[in-house]
Amino acid sequence: MHITANFDAGNIDIINVDNKKDIQLAIRPDVGEAFFQWFNFRLSGQIGEQYVLNILNAGDASYPKGWEDYQAVASYDRQHWFRLPTSYKDGQLSIKADLACDTIQIAYFVPYSYERHQDLLAAAQEHPLVTLEHLGETLDKRDLTLVKIGDGNTNKRNIWITARQHPGETMAEWLVEGLIDTLLDSDNANSRLLLDKANFYIVPNMNPDGSVRGHLRTNAAGTNLNREWSNPSLEKSPEVFYVIKKMEETGVDLFYDVHGDEALPYVFLAGSQGTPSYNDRLARLRDRFSEVLRLASADFQSEFGYDVDAPGKANMTLATNWVAERFDCLANTLEMPFKDNDNVPDSAMGWSPERSAKLGEASLIAMLAVVDDLR
Repeated sequence: MHITANFDAGNIDIINVDNKKDIQLAIRPDVGEAFFQWFNFRLSGQIGEQYVLNILNAGDASYPKGWEDYQAVASYDRQHWFRLPTSYKDGQLSIKADLACDTIQIAYFVPYSYERHQDLLAAAQEHPLVTLEHLGETLDKRDLTLVKIGDGNTNKRNIWITARQHPGETMAEWLVEGLIDTLLDSDNANSRLLLDKANFYIVPNMNPDGSVRGHLRTNAAGTNLNREWSNPSLEKSPEVFYVIKKMEETGVDLFYDVHGDEALPYVFLAGSQGTPSYNDRLARLRDRFSEVLRLASADFQSEFGYDVDAPGKANMTLATNWVAERFDCLANTLEMPFKDNDNVPDSAMGWSPERSAKLGEASLIAMLAVVDDLR
């Protein structure tokens, strides 16, 4: 038996592997040790044998409620993913794997590799309406890349989309992949009409360093990027610094920040209702966006979500709140589950990359519904 996490986005520490029915593991914390929940590793063993993997520090993870009703994902070919029997008790997460092949990869959610990220950028740039722009370097010297879609006409609305500020929330980049594929589909009338009205500025991965390192929430400096928007720095949060610099150049008429939530088994929006300048115009836009997204996707709902901030009490370090206030624009955080979506449950797979991608397609319909009224 062999276990390794020595690969892109890998994360696990090995404590004891003497007993295949009690393999003892621990999740490695992000830099700074403030956050951990993401795991991603490979197990090699004997076909036909069952292995029980116990993550001993699960109870100390960032979001212990995230383990309730949770099932780990796994794959033999890294293409088709499925859920494994998983239980949580007394602070320990137990995963059972009956090997059908020599090696299985097991993760918190389906990984979105840095190589696939590069493939996404390379494929997109072949479209005549797409330009890739290098915004700057991360602390680990990786590229922070902006995907620009549109003709740059200054009379059009400017829609900004960011994903994976928290690198372990890989469903965010799966959504962006589906959104970009749909937006660039010349046979999709909704996309063609939307591109007649708006330019898109998309950062598919805001945190490539954390993604490769196997972090849950932070970058190479141990910084939570979604708490840096009011005062980013090149030393701690260059990713946010460079994105804001570009936003100041283009302006923002609609902002969509894509995330995943560990605990809540729903798809939902978190808006900017608590910002100082929130007004009736933005409220109407948000209601319309939410209404159409609910019609476009049965996966989306508006009953369950985060508590709404009281007027003037928003945390202005968050992207959605800061962008909404700075540009007086419609801004939303979209949250997807790591487990299943209780709104439309799928007992076999739960939430998945495919559902994330379809939600990206539905998001464009909601954007089309409000684009004419953004200003």
